[in-house]
Amino acid sequence: MKTLAIAFIALLSLAAVARGEGYLVAVSNERSGDVSLIDGVTREVVGTIRVGKRPRGIAASRDGKLLYVALSGSPIAGPPGKDGKEPENLPPPDRKADGIGVIDVAARKLLKVMASGDDPEQFVLSRDERTMYIANEDAAKVSVLNVADGKMIKQISVGDEPEGVSLTPDGKHVYVTCETRGEVFAIDTATNEPLTHVVVRGRPRTVAFLPDGSRAYVPAETLGTVSIVDTSAHKIVDSIELPKGARPMGTLVSRDGSRLFVSAGRATYVYAVDTKTSEVVGAAKVGTRAWGMALAPDEKFLFVANGPSNDVSVVDVATMKEMARVACGESPWGVAVVRRTEH
Repeated sequence: MKTLAIAFIALLSLAAVARGEGYLVAVSNERSGDVSLIDGVTREVVGTIRVGKRPRGIAASRDGKLLYVALSGSPIAGPPGKDGKEPENLPPPDRKADGIGVIDVAARKLLKVMASGDDPEQFVLSRDERTMYIANEDAAKVSVLNVADGKMIKQISVGDEPEGVSLTPDGKHVYVTCETRGEVFAIDTATNEPLTHVVVRGRPRTVAFLPDGSRAYVPAETLGTVSIVDTSAHKIVDSIELPKGARPMGTLVSRDGSRLFVSAGRATYVYAVDTKTSEVVGAAKVGTRAWGMALAPDEKFLFVANGPSNDVSVVDVATMKEMARVACGESPWGVAVVRRTEH
């Protein structure tokens, strides 16, 4: 029976690929130093790729052939204490381990590791995918990388502990969140210079934009809120209050802009927010310290990385109910969805 079940799953996956529905969910596992590849249709782990130390931020190329993952030799510090300070007496960082890993999706292997600056955490590709902007958490900088040759173009000074990095839909600006002072820096991609910055407070982790680029959503982990920023003026215009106990981390906006999804960290929930009313309209109970998220290509399912749970939740977007859990590596952190490339 087990053999028949495996054969059925394989046929289901192949049929889905033939219909153009097949996709992979790539998950960076911070403590086990690898990337899990999950079949989005069968929800089975179909590959595990060793990449290096502390993989966190992860993204796919538009054609689905490559995955990029941020690797860091900085020690894992754990969450800050009640005073907001990081634990002390940590081992020294291994700077040789810092870099951006490049994975061949079809071959299931790490091709190379590009320069990144110190302690890369998250990054974003430019619209033409020729340039990468990388948050260097320990260095309070953003590195600008030429993707074609892997050479550093520039390093831009920002606030302490830069983390989230997102590109505006028009490609003209990169927003970078800096945890320590709750700042968000806007970088002009034409000049690679800081344009301005906004103070949102509360340890902002990520940024998500409406499709028209008019609004940015920035979570404040320690305040349990999400700031709404007018991107034309680069100013806060409103704030979304999340349910009590929320520790907002990841943010993601649906393709039509009607829904904002917020992972609530140690609150073990993912919330759906109506972007017109700024009201929470759904809540899915997921795993421990929910963080990275990605939507399926048809946006029917949301995949959520649960760090201490060592698994990924599959959430039905229509009902905001968890449908399944997929065990992966140790401390899953980031999630990226990529169309399957079959050969």
